[in-house]
Amino acid sequence: MYDIILFDLDGTLSDSGPGIMHSVRYALAKYGITGESDAALRRFVGPPMIESFMKFYGFSHEQAVQALAYYREDYLAGAIYMNTPYEGMEETLRALKARGKILAAATGKPTPMAEDVLRHFGWEGYFAFIAGATMDESRSEKHDIINYALEALRESDKSRVLMVGDRDNDVFGAEKAGVACCGVLWGYGSRGELEGAGAKYIIEKPEDLLGLV
Repeated sequence: MYDIILFDLDGTLSDSGPGIMHSVRYALAKYGITGESDAALRRFVGPPMIESFMKFYGFSHEQAVQALAYYREDYLAGAIYMNTPYEGMEETLRALKARGKILAAATGKPTPMAEDVLRHFGWEGYFAFIAGATMDESRSEKHDIINYALEALRESDKSRVLMVGDRDNDVFGAEKAGVACCGVLWGYGSRGELEGAGAKYIIEKPEDLLGLV
C-alpha cells in the first residue's frame, strides 16, 4: 500500500526528549526563567523551536532566534547524545527495508544534527535520504520538510507515501503536503492530540507499522 515511509526523528525513532529539555532549560536560564517542569518542557519536543519559544514563553522573534542559538550551544556540547532509540524500532526499520520499502527521515531537527544522531545509532544505512530543517530555520515547517524529502526521492505519487510521527504538527504537515500520516503513541503526543489532528492511523508500538504497509 505504502512504498515510501517518512519518519519523524524526535519522539518517533528515538527518545530525544531528555537532551532537548536539558538544552531548553539552558536557553531559558539565559533569560532568567528557571524551575520549569518537565511537563512544560516536553512541549518543545517535535514542533519548530523558534515557534515554541514564541508560543510558550511570549518571546519576540528576535528573542526566539537568540534562544535557539543558546539552545544549540548546549545541545551540540553533548545533550544531542542524551537520546535513546525506542525498543523495537531498529527491528522494524530492518523489516521494512527487507520488504523493499524506501525509508527516509523527515524531521524538524536540522539536517546535520539528524545525520549525526542517526550515525550515532548506526542507522544511517536504513535511510535513502535524511530531510531536516535548515540551520537558519528557513525550512522548518513539517510540510516543507516532507516535500523536500519527496523531491529528493523524486517521488510524485503521494498515494504511495506514509508519514510517521508522534505530534500533531506531523499530522498537519502530512495533510498539507498531501500524504497520509500514522501517529505513534510511544512518543510525546497523546492519542487525543493525534486523533484531533486527524491522523489516518494510530499505532502503539513500532512493529504495528508492519501491518499497515
